[in-house]
Amino acid sequence: MSGTGTMKSRKKLAFQQLKKNKIAIIGLIIIISLAFIALFAPFIAPHDPIEQNLDKRLLSPSGEYPMGTDDLGRCLLSRIIYGARVSLKLGVIVVGIITVIGVTLGLISGYYGGIVDEIIMRLVDVVLAFPGIILALAIAGALGPGLFNVMLALAMVGWTGLARVVRGSVLSVKQKEFVESARALGCSDLHIMTRHILPNVMAPVIVLATLDMAFIILAAAGLSFLGLGAQPPTPEWGSMLNSGRAFIQTAPHLTTFPGLAIMVAVLAFNFLGDGLRDILDPRQQRELKE
Repeated sequence: MSGTGTMKSRKKLAFQQLKKNKIAIIGLIIIISLAFIALFAPFIAPHDPIEQNLDKRLLSPSGEYPMGTDDLGRCLLSRIIYGARVSLKLGVIVVGIITVIGVTLGLISGYYGGIVDEIIMRLVDVVLAFPGIILALAIAGALGPGLFNVMLALAMVGWTGLARVVRGSVLSVKQKEFVESARALGCSDLHIMTRHILPNVMAPVIVLATLDMAFIILAAAGLSFLGLGAQPPTPEWGSMLNSGRAFIQTAPHLTTFPGLAIMVAVLAFNFLGDGLRDILDPRQQRELKE
């Protein structure tokens, strides 16, 4: 069977298994729904998310305001809808950055080995010596509050897991016969790494990137809760939690609904990531074929 045919067969098998994994499908449906809400937020939100109306502050959920209003009279539902746009955009950007950094360094480290491998892996060890969220907190605190600085801080600490996983996969794949054949044909190192090795190590990258989305959304919300992320009046779930903390007894909806939004988003990406891990696990694939 040709390489193209084999790839199509694997994709078909993976799609069939995905359809059978109910938890992964639930996660995927929620993620698609969140992406739809974020994309069409201006058309879905019933009110302006930053418009203040002090005459309607701290209203309980009602027909006009399904999730109530905050301490400045802003529609909580509208702010949560726009908050999905902020959180997903931040997650996609950060995961994209850490994927590029982690995959690139993992490829180089695993392929060349030797002193290059030692330097990169010792750098990974240094970053991993600190708890990720604490290091991100320190970096964000040093850079100052703001979404850009939060993205930079999370990207600086989030690439290590991908680098280690890709390195381990490359060490295995580079011993395969098709890689040796490419070397014998005189292919350049860049060609071998990008055309022959990278496609064969993408399965764990996809899984980790999906799970990283959950971590990034949660970590960004945590940093915003501490005042280091999104600044008022930007509607962001973590900062909304922080704003509603003072009214947790008199207006619990101010913290309940943003907290539920964070929980649902994180669970969705974890559900999908766990399902993809089961589907893309080589051992699982062998068992299915048998």
